[in-house]
Amino acid sequence: MTTRLADIAAQAGVSEATVSRVLNGKPGVAATTRQSVLAALDVLGYERPVRLRQRSEGLVGLITPELENPIFPALAQVIGQALTRQGYTPVLATQTPGGSTEDELTEMLVDRGVAGIIYVSGLHADTTADTQRYERLRAQGVPFVLVDGFSPKVQAPFISPDDRAAMTLAVTHLVSLGHTRIGLALGPKRFVPVQRKIEGFVRAVQDQLGLTAQAIETELVQHSLYTLEGGQAAAAALIDRDCTAVVCASDMMALGAIRAARQHGRDVPRDVSVVGFDDSPLIAFTDPPLTTIRKPVPAMGQAAVRTLLEEIGGTPAPHSEFVFMPELVVRGSTASAPRP
Repeated sequence: MTTRLADIAAQAGVSEATVSRVLNGKPGVAATTRQSVLAALDVLGYERPVRLRQRSEGLVGLITPELENPIFPALAQVIGQALTRQGYTPVLATQTPGGSTEDELTEMLVDRGVAGIIYVSGLHADTTADTQRYERLRAQGVPFVLVDGFSPKVQAPFISPDDRAAMTLAVTHLVSLGHTRIGLALGPKRFVPVQRKIEGFVRAVQDQLGLTAQAIETELVQHSLYTLEGGQAAAAALIDRDCTAVVCASDMMALGAIRAARQHGRDVPRDVSVVGFDDSPLIAFTDPPLTTIRKPVPAMGQAAVRTLLEEIGGTPAPHSEFVFMPELVVRGSTASAPRP
């Protein structure tokens, strides 16, 4: 017990006496300090005493497309922690190929009486999908918030990164390094984030390198899948078109782009520079460490929860989009353009 107290106190940055007061439910401890001790318990893997377990205000569903891309677990963790701090119990529902669809997961969550649902990169981001499913959900009285992908047809609050600004950051960085042949590797064109990235990329390349929009979209934009293999295929095509730099729409695609460059006998970053998107966990430790556009995951996740809880509380957010600014994180996968 003494060892456990010492461990928790060290993790929380408080005294053992304070830890003891919290564990025994005694007064006289600031709320922030109490929260730090409870967080330390969780981090160290200790079970919370029954008296300290929070009564749930209700269930909140979180639907993600998959968990193989590390950005989705990262976002789920932020959203889950924010919900838990507000007394709600998060229920993670993940789509898998050949498994449950978004509609099936929604029905399952509604049947379990969830207080609300947060959708991440769902069908709302697909311009070919029927948006009536969201109107039916609203008619059932279930509040929801949509992350990554905007639709003017859906009456709900949206949370998005600024995809156009992200491309401007990436292109500006690469042009400053002397690159004049910059390619863009991304997913299928029907998705709103993809369309916005193309818009931002075309505008930035036009402004900074003077190319026409038609030439950019024909020669420098390559669609594929949001996977390592998809990034590899797209980057291989762009490298064959003499691109010395490739901007990718996800970090997973960027890892595939590095693989493609090496298969072409090129060194990264000496011969080909690669920029990712997301700044997923562990991406700073790749070989080379990946230069990427950091998606503001903590701010987006917390905003999604805050907005949903306002909806649940009877103060609906306006039908609008809350847009968050990404940032460029320069590491070792970009360098000066190779000399002709």
